[in-house]
Amino acid sequence: MNILDSLRTIFQEVNTARSLPEVLTIIVTEVHAAMGAEVCSVYLFDETDQHYVLMATKGLRQQSIGKVRLAMGQGLVGLVAAKEEPLNLQDADKHPKFAYFEEIGEEIYHSFLGVPIIHHRKVLGVLVLQQQAERRFAAEEEAFMVTVCAQLSGAIAHAEATGALSKLASAGRGQSKEAIFHGIASSPGVGIGRVVLAQQTMDLASVPERHTSDPDAEMQTFRQALASVKQDMRNLGVGLEGKLSSEELALFNVYISMLDDDSLGGEVIETIKSGQTAQSAWSSVILKHVRTFRHMEDPYLRERASDVEGLGKRVLGYLQQTDEKKKPLPRRIVLVGENLSATELADIPVDRLVGIVSLKGASNSHMAIVGRALGIPTVMGALDMPCAELEGKELIVDGFTGDVVSHATRTLKRAYIQRQREEQILIKDLQKLRDVPCQTIDGFDFSLWVNTGLRHDNIQSLRSGADAVGLFRTEIPFLLRSSFPTEDEQVAVYREHLETFAPRPVTMRTLDIGGDKDLPYFPIEEENPFLGWRGIRISLDHPEIFLVQIRALLRASEGLNNLRIMLPMISNLAELDSGLALIRRAYKELTEEEGYQLKMPALGAMIEVPAAVYQVKEIGSRVDFMSVGTNDLTQYLLAVDRNNPRVADLYDALHPSVLRALKSIYDQAETVNCQLSVCGEMAGDPISAVVLLGLGYKNLSMSASSLLRVKSLMLKVSRKMANDLVNDALSLSDGAEVVDFMSSALEPYRQAKNKPLSK
Repeated sequence: MNILDSLRTIFQEVNTARSLPEVLTIIVTEVHAAMGAEVCSVYLFDETDQHYVLMATKGLRQQSIGKVRLAMGQGLVGLVAAKEEPLNLQDADKHPKFAYFEEIGEEIYHSFLGVPIIHHRKVLGVLVLQQQAERRFAAEEEAFMVTVCAQLSGAIAHAEATGALSKLASAGRGQSKEAIFHGIASSPGVGIGRVVLAQQTMDLASVPERHTSDPDAEMQTFRQALASVKQDMRNLGVGLEGKLSSEELALFNVYISMLDDDSLGGEVIETIKSGQTAQSAWSSVILKHVRTFRHMEDPYLRERASDVEGLGKRVLGYLQQTDEKKKPLPRRIVLVGENLSATELADIPVDRLVGIVSLKGASNSHMAIVGRALGIPTVMGALDMPCAELEGKELIVDGFTGDVVSHATRTLKRAYIQRQREEQILIKDLQKLRDVPCQTIDGFDFSLWVNTGLRHDNIQSLRSGADAVGLFRTEIPFLLRSSFPTEDEQVAVYREHLETFAPRPVTMRTLDIGGDKDLPYFPIEEENPFLGWRGIRISLDHPEIFLVQIRALLRASEGLNNLRIMLPMISNLAELDSGLALIRRAYKELTEEEGYQLKMPALGAMIEVPAAVYQVKEIGSRVDFMSVGTNDLTQYLLAVDRNNPRVADLYDALHPSVLRALKSIYDQAETVNCQLSVCGEMAGDPISAVVLLGLGYKNLSMSASSLLRVKSLMLKVSRKMANDLVNDALSLSDGAEVVDFMSSALEPYRQAKNKPLSK
């Protein structure tokens, strides 16, 4: 087997391994075989005592695993970790850093190649090769080891996050089961509830090992799943008769026979009898056979590994459906999923939802925005959280820090409950500001609006004392349906919101899908969705959808006259002109041909694409208002995917480049006397809101849950002070400096007690 085949085999097996010991065994066994070395070992860093521990080896004494521990910087392993680069020696035993451990039995090995295992700039361990012969390992061998370590790092980081690494490293020293997973704080608050998985995954490797007290019930469930899959295979075979050769059709019979009691089915039954659940038993048996097929020399048989895996996923799908029907929803739900979207809320009673955790996404992902709108503590980008293992378990979601805690100790849980109480007191205190006029201490009037889209938002928005709706996300009613709503159905939704806020203005953004907002019945698959077909581009390409929405918006506004229509994702004037022309066409048809008594609403455009920043004057001269979408504007200016937790720390709305773009937008808008607001999530952060005030913005739109927090700080500052602070901030070199500077300057005002003010 050549190097590429070896790498492919290692990657496949690591990805299907169900535990850290299994991962480590695969690595040392496969690398040992592929490299032809006498020894392959893995040392991992144990945070509990700050030592590198021998965790797996092929070639050294097995009884030394878990016992050999090197302090930071000790030995050649410590040197590799400290330097964060490979170390290739032909006479390792003569190196001044060489550390001798008699119990390992490595005194006869002279050649040494150590490569650090690094994940997100953190050294997790070292992978080591050793040979008796005094020689330097070849460059190709070193490159192979570096590639393996890059693959291994993700699995090790996951084990570290879940506590599996600590448990293995401590060799039963009585470690707490408490585990803390780190994500991105996306909606403030503390939620404590039980995990409900948003969507069951048919990933065999992610099924945790679970045991049952009722093997008979599990066997019945398993046999029902097998019967369903066998019938699927028979139906598929019948449907393909005449289209495939007899040899190809015979394959379906092979699949059916594999599920019989004398094959895979029987092996699983025996595993269930030993105490495992049907899902756990099926996954472990299938993964074992997949690995067996992948090691076969015959190419045809190797290809059958994917067939077995596909068959395994189909059976697992039935097992998960059966399991899902059995489970009642808990009273307090923490919704967890790999890549959550608003559509997952359709199956969850929102009044029982106390927390949201998504493995993917960032603080400005669409789901995070929905979480803030609902006032539900939300954490995004919790990459290393083992979803399947936590199903039904109690979880603490800290939307302030981004931490997610499982198996919390009583002391920690009590501390979080106390934080919940303190937050409730703060919210009650902030309510006193509801009717206080929005005015700085030097008499400058500002307006605080809300971003909304869910019916649930309305009550909270009105309670916050919002002056208007700065952004109604019309895509949310679309996201929660299984097909495009009719014109009359849209009229009913829009009318309800317009009536709720009347006579306050309601800015309704036209359908903004694409990017991280796909409709389940209108999927858009692109390699670069944020640079692709989204927003106004889809609307103009599908006027039959766009015109129905515009007609519904206009009809819903009849007699209320508080509607404002805003076009998203404008990147050139031709798009804007085309969108405005379609709106005017719909208005003309409704008023002149169908007799509706309508007033033409104010028309606006979003400034969220860098190209639009340089055409604010031209755009502003064509519309009644403009609104800056700082979420996308920041993303595009900094070239940071806001849904990618790997680069989430680079997403910075207070980056000097973003601030200078915002200043340019404001200055240009002033020259054409066009009303300007900010509707991005930046407006909902109190410190950032003061920055926007200093830049000249006086209309800020945010989640209802953020409004009174922002108001509390803005009532305590003067516009002149905000302006002076921003002028200094604009000269700083990076976003971290801006945050530190503004936080330090505003800290006394943030701590000051709120006092109701009056004119």
